[in-house]
Amino acid sequence: MQDHAATVATTGSGTELLDSAVAGVVRETGASVAMLYLLPRGGTTLHLAVLAGVPGQLAVPWTRIPLSAPMPVADAVRLRCLIWLGSQEELARRYPRAALVLPYQFALASAPVRTGGADQGGLVLLWPGSHPPQVSPDEREAVVSGCHRIATLLHQAENNGFPVLPGALPRVLPPPQPPAPDRAEAEAAAEFLRRLPGGSCALAIDGTVTFLNDAAADLLGTRSEDVCGTLPWVSLPWLHDPAVEDHYRAAVISRQQTSFTVLRPPDRWLCFHLFPTDTGISVRVLPVSKPGPTDVPAPALPPSSGVPSRATALYHLMHLAAALTEAVSTQDVIELAGDQVMPAFRIQTMVMMTSVEGRLRVEGGRGGHPALMDRFDGAPLTSPTPAAHVLMTGIPDFYPTFADLRRAYPSAGLRDVVDACAFLPLIVSGRPVGSLVFAYDRPHPFEPEERALLSSIAGLLAQALDRARLYDVKDRLAHSLQAHLLPQRLPGIAGLDVAARYLPSTRGMGIGGDFYDLIRLDDSTAAVAIGDVQGHNENAAALMGQVRTAVHASAGAPPDEVLARTNRLLTDLDPGLFTSCLYGHLDLAGHSACLATAGHPGPLMRQPDGQTEVLDLPPGLLLGIDPASRYPTTRIEMPPGAALALYTDGLVEAPGVDFDDATAELAAHFALALDQDMESVADTLVRYAKRATPGTDDIALLLINALPADG
Repeated sequence: MQDHAATVATTGSGTELLDSAVAGVVRETGASVAMLYLLPRGGTTLHLAVLAGVPGQLAVPWTRIPLSAPMPVADAVRLRCLIWLGSQEELARRYPRAALVLPYQFALASAPVRTGGADQGGLVLLWPGSHPPQVSPDEREAVVSGCHRIATLLHQAENNGFPVLPGALPRVLPPPQPPAPDRAEAEAAAEFLRRLPGGSCALAIDGTVTFLNDAAADLLGTRSEDVCGTLPWVSLPWLHDPAVEDHYRAAVISRQQTSFTVLRPPDRWLCFHLFPTDTGISVRVLPVSKPGPTDVPAPALPPSSGVPSRATALYHLMHLAAALTEAVSTQDVIELAGDQVMPAFRIQTMVMMTSVEGRLRVEGGRGGHPALMDRFDGAPLTSPTPAAHVLMTGIPDFYPTFADLRRAYPSAGLRDVVDACAFLPLIVSGRPVGSLVFAYDRPHPFEPEERALLSSIAGLLAQALDRARLYDVKDRLAHSLQAHLLPQRLPGIAGLDVAARYLPSTRGMGIGGDFYDLIRLDDSTAAVAIGDVQGHNENAAALMGQVRTAVHASAGAPPDEVLARTNRLLTDLDPGLFTSCLYGHLDLAGHSACLATAGHPGPLMRQPDGQTEVLDLPPGLLLGIDPASRYPTTRIEMPPGAALALYTDGLVEAPGVDFDDATAELAAHFALALDQDMESVADTLVRYAKRATPGTDDIALLLINALPADG
């Protein structure tokens, strides 16, 4: 049972059902690469489930993509539209992080995979760099219909009780098989190769050599049987250079011809011409008398079978560095390290620690050995543990086997849960601020080149962690301030079921001017208010507190008078910030409400039968502009079972989405939650907002349900 669970966690469950659908989209669109992402129910991270057209190793940095990430597939899923990028220049302009790691020529489309109102994932397709900058109508239709077929398969599998679940690694589809030649064709092809000058060889899509003729073997100084089945930059030391593998990567991703010149020691220059297709890469090797503009000198370091090649390592380091520039919190740094570093370097467990008041504190980790966290968390910095030692000295420690670790720290009481460990200091501006542990499930030699790479990774993570900890401190302070400016809890009012939520913006200080309030006036009346002060900083929060105080002071007066008094106060204060506000007076005995708005979106009104609409209230001017502004009042019926949803625009606004359409979608979700209490409805609407909006604006939500007499 445990072995089955481990297999599902690694490879997923049911992803093979999607093979033919993904292959069909590739065939119908003419794309060269396909990446299908799945979004687990209620999740906020896309998981790469099926990959076609490139080897799995190239997709390692992209196996998990948060919906909030500035990436094409995340935007396509979140905005529910097709994203088209016709050139590398457009990719760099709109998605600089992706362009930094993939500086190759290709066209890209990302599209959402949805059934009904459910987001199930996203599809990414790449076309060769020779593709026109615009997507054709036929290609667009093929992408959309392909996503629909995939969504239908996912929906059917879930309805049958066997939902498709992504694993830690994607399912990689094999390349298409070329037609087998008959004997005459094979002989003619062999004779054709013999007549060509220079040497010829073939690479599979994953870079392994599948064919090498005698002329190529002579030029490379090797035998065919020694190279076939290997990666050329591994089996031939003089090809072990990042530039060589990068040319291979460019050929696979862009599907365009590329060439480069390499020095075969001691003094022979060879020119390699790569011709990629969907089935592999044909390579011509020609001797040249002098280096060309893309020459690659002989490398100084030999390859190591236990370490990613230097090009692969640099690729992962570049991706990690680009991703860390967008990490905000400590948890962001930990998640990125787990997503980017662990699969690339075959690490099974990671633990990240910092120093707090003379003790180690585990900030988080990833992997299958939580006992490592238990052992180090709270340990004094003077304790005889390797994590404390590297933090105090700033010198990394590498232990190829657990026996090596036990010999170095016999009194540490470490449990034999891993077979190899690396303990790395997290150093910022010359001072250690924490420790990083990488653990392996089998002995690991830690070659010198790998030690340098892991130390570089620790340096990148340390810088990001230091920034994130500063952000976390400010974030906690901002949230504390915000919490004290908003109601600690809503008052209990007989006959009403109420709920409220506040979500800070994911950008800025994590504090803003959105507010809500429910005020009990007497046994049969109450006041409700919601508003949005311009800005996401301490000034907006301070003004929000003043607006709430002003509304409280006037509560009980007619809605138009409450807003007029608050408006005069703000114009006298002249804060330089404008405020929208919606205020309502609830008459519980009369089953009605009077509402007035100062430039705030109209609330949602849900009738007892579930019919839901956006109330069209007469608009009033924003608060703080004109002291003589008037605010018309609208009276509505609010029978038992009816509900109101008051919200700020952060709940619905998203780039490229019409505000009315977004509000209608919110109303549909509100209508579907007819049988839920308001706390559950609030959770439902917040989950919707997290998927549908970028999170760059703060959100306030206040729900009021007039309970039936027997409720």
